[in-house]
Order: sequence, then C-alpha cells, then structure tokens
Amino acid sequence: MPDAASSFALGSRTVHRMGYGAMQLAGPRVFGAPRDRDAALAILRAAVESGVDHIDTADFYGPHTINQVIREALWPYPPNLVIVTKVGAARGEDGSVRSATTPRELTQAVHDNLRNLRVDVLDVVNFRVMIDEYSPAEGSIDEQFTMLAELQLQGLIRHLGISHATAAQVAEARRISGVVCVQNLYNISHRADDALIDHLAAEGVAYVPYFPLGGISPLQSSMLTQVAAELGATPMQVALAWLLHRSPNILLIPGTSSVRHLRENLQAAALRLPEHVHERLDAIARRSPAGQPVVGHRMKGT
Repeated sequence: MPDAASSFALGSRTVHRMGYGAMQLAGPRVFGAPRDRDAALAILRAAVESGVDHIDTADFYGPHTINQVIREALWPYPPNLVIVTKVGAARGEDGSVRSATTPRELTQAVHDNLRNLRVDVLDVVNFRVMIDEYSPAEGSIDEQFTMLAELQLQGLIRHLGISHATAAQVAEARRISGVVCVQNLYNISHRADDALIDHLAAEGVAYVPYFPLGGISPLQSSMLTQVAAELGATPMQVALAWLLHRSPNILLIPGTSSVRHLRENLQAAALRLPEHVHERLDAIARRSPAGQPVVGHRMKGT
C-alpha cells in the first residue's frame, strides 16, 4: 500500500507518489485489447483498493481499449482518483505509431479521451512531443500547447503536462500555460534530466519518470540485482525506491498486468535505502554514457 505520508501535488490534487501506469494492460506492442480482460479489470480495481489514486493512461493505448477498460473497472470513479492521459500520438491499423499533433488531431484526441473514460473534463492531459519518437528533440511546441491551452479554457481539461520533452520545451510550455507535471525517461542509469528534476522540485511541479529499468546494461543489472538481494527486495523495487528517494516531486507510474507484481511495486514505497546503498546505486549511473537514448523505448513507457 502506498505510504500515506509520501505524497505530492498533481495539479489541484495531492496524490500518493506511487501510482499505476495502465499501458501494459494492452495487447502486444501496446496494440489491441487486453489478452485477459477480466484480469485487466481485476488489476485496476486492486490498484485503487490498495490506495493508488493516480493512474496514467492514453487513448492511443490499444487504441481506445485501455481507457474503456479503466471506465469499466472503475466508473463511477472514486472522488480522489486522478487520471492522467496523453495526446500527441496515434496508431495505424498495423499498430504503427505516428505523430498526431495538428490542432484537429489534438482536439479529436481530447474528445476521444473524454468519451472513452466517460468524463466531462480530463484531470490532466500530457502533450507527448513527437518531433523524434525515440528521444526528446528540440523544436517549438507553441502551436500544439496553445491548442491544448484553448481546450483547457473551454473546460475540457483541468491541468496540462508535457511528456518526452526537453528542458527548453518544458519552459516554453510553462510560458503558454501552467504545467503540473513532466513525464520523461529517467532511471538509475539514464539521468539526463537531473537538473530539470531539481528545477521542477523548486517550482512545485511533479516529475513522472517512465521506464524504471530501461536501458540498463548487463553489468548495471547485476549490480542492481546484488543490492536488491542484500535488501531482500526485487531489482524493480530497488529501482522504484531509488526514484522515490531521488526527489520529493517524483511520482511513479510502474505498469504491470499482474496483481502480484502490482503489490510488489507498491511495497517499494516502504523500502528504505541506507546511505551506503545510495552510493552504490549512484555508481550505476557512472557506468552509463550520459544522455544515451534508449533505442526502442517508444511504446514501452510513454
């Protein structure tokens, strides 16, 4: 169960720092319906029953099917539940991923999320920057974020966030409208956003890392596994605990299609890391080339 004392603001709400990401409920390559719909319903209900009050999703997961499963499992939604969704990408009939960032496409995506989640207003909408599908790339997001800000003014969106973004794009988005969260690749091994996380923490903005074990080399993995064994934990639990210890504004959304793994992930919120363990885990990052992109992470954590 999430630690009730471990919380942070997400827009106008305060949420537990350990949330749940629904992406893995979809079929292979995040395409198609869940393999086992009943199991998907069960894990969503188990997450909320365990105290999770922050669920991450996107209508291009499936597409459409994961939001529909969330609606079936949890509607009418608990009053404290914050559902964060994303726009900016779309799926082809073959499962391919493409940019969908024109004003018309963004407007359609917002309405698709509203319909499939069965809500009148979306709690938080992240704009998924699609200049480069594999790693954040510089380029203006003025037109796209301005469009989402207009939809916010229309009352369709409460809060805005940004995903797969550079520090410059985060700053640009914040000049256009309030940004309540930034969702990027970040973990023990890939720490290009260290300075951004610290800046956002000072500003009271949540940072939501995805891909908690992504791109870790065999050597780094063995180091993490050894630390986990000494703590009586799993490598994933240690990776999640390290993120929670990294900064108070970090909110986690580990995904799984297993209730057992869900409970293991939630237990990471109570895992304490001694100082000497921190030092060993920080050494993992020094064994990874700084800023090196994780090839193929496109639909594994976004």
